Amino acid sequence: MNWHSAPAYKRAKLFIQKISQLAPLPNTFNIENSKDLIHKLRDTTILPHFTFVSLDITGLYSNIPVTETKGILADILKHKLIDSQMQCELLNLYEAITNHNYFTNNKNIIVQNDGLAMADPSSSIITEIFLQHTEHSHLACLTNKHSTVNYLSYVDDILLNLTLTTQKFQPS
Repeated sequence: MNWHSAPAYKRAKLFIQKISQLAPLPNTFNIENSKDLIHKLRDTTILPHFTFVSLDITGLYSNIPVTETKGILADILKHKLIDSQMQCELLNLYEAITNHNYFTNNKNIIVQNDGLAMADPSSSIITEIFLQHTEHSHLACLTNKHSTVNYLSYVDDILLNLTLTTQKFQPS
């Protein structure tokens, strides 16, 4: 797929540059590669009652809620105290990129109605905005409910290390 010919290609590149500079993502749970994974797991004691779970997000880019993610981006920009004119510019860039959601494949123009275009260079950062917000919003509950020891993510893959406990039914 080729997104270079899409009208929003240069806007997408500018968007990536501006977001990376003004509001870099924390990447709290992200791993860079297998070496980084080993490094992060090295200090974890593996006990018999731990269970590793591997999850894969199916159709990641096409399932990102574009409107919701714009609201998340607006909140991030306000939290980072980005001036209102720059906030407006970045949100307008976001709109232009996500509304011009078409690309070429074998000389055919493909319009993607939902989510983000796979070949769009800004899709990865927009996806990370949504995923990292979701992780930070829900991970504390997950950790408490399921005794999560590790939560690590790499693009659309998630590795969980959980403490499993057997709960016996106690009649009242």
